[in-house]
Amino acid sequence: MAQKTINKKAFNYDLDFGKTDFRKHPELYRVGKGEQGVLLVEPYKSEILPHWRFKTPEIAKESSEKIYNLFEDYLEQNDFVGADMARKFLQMGYTRSRRYANHKTGQKYKGPVPDDKKGQSGAHGREELPRDPDPVKAESAAIFKVKWYQAKEHPEYLKQKKDFQARYEV
Repeated sequence: MAQKTINKKAFNYDLDFGKTDFRKHPELYRVGKGEQGVLLVEPYKSEILPHWRFKTPEIAKESSEKIYNLFEDYLEQNDFVGADMARKFLQMGYTRSRRYANHKTGQKYKGPVPDDKKGQSGAHGREELPRDPDPVKAESAAIFKVKWYQAKEHPEYLKQKKDFQARYEV
């Protein structure tokens, strides 16, 4: 019988996220790509999500600063998973603001996602809807982008990421 090969570096969507406390079990966390797991990994999702807002630049500034402060707090506690989750929320603040900056409804593509493509990103054969620029959301995106880049380039974050991956993602 063939054994399933698992890429240990890939984000594992097969975990029971409702029952997994990643603070107690950091060995189960994977950095993955981009924002993978941002709305799944607890207790961090519940700690960070209430602060995640981007409706106006003022709200985005307050939100991104609060999330960045959480990011720094996690780093001080040597809690890489928390820091990485905060980084993902900052990244998501940028990407979602950009989507709404380009498409006021937030809908990028015409029609529903095909059933066999649910949970995946991409057009999946659907045409992109016309852009309807929103300069307010574009400004919110720029605010989040600054904090996201500060986080992902933070020397202590990079050190903890390297240590985490060497320990758990070998």
